[in-house]
Amino acid sequence: QVQLAESGGGSVQAGGSLRLSCAASGLTVSSRCMAWFRQAPQKERERVVVIYPSDDTYYAYSVKGRFTASRDNAKNWMYLQMNSLKHDDTAMYYCAAGVRDFDCYSGGDFPYWGQGTQVTVSS
Repeated sequence: QVQLAESGGGSVQAGGSLRLSCAASGLTVSSRCMAWFRQAPQKERERVVVIYPSDDTYYAYSVKGRFTASRDNAKNWMYLQMNSLKHDDTAMYYCAAGVRDFDCYSGGDFPYWGQGTQVTVSS
């Protein structure tokens, strides 16, 4: 049974940092594309970053230079380090896992999702 469990969300002032974690079980994070998505109230879901088994990583323009995704293959976890947070980063953040190791673009390419962790940035 696949399970993805996010943690690390919280409330922070603009300019601050948070580190999100995603603990995976039932699948191997290093063998497939993994991603972080976010969704703010009344906004469409946005892919924040996708990380491939090759370690190629693609960030949304809105977070590039501020967010860093990584994996710990030994622990089978994924992380999202978020620095210089802005009010617009406020959203529910989700960890997602694909079933292949290439061409992972939209939410439909990720059949496995966590429950989400809330990030709130006050300006």
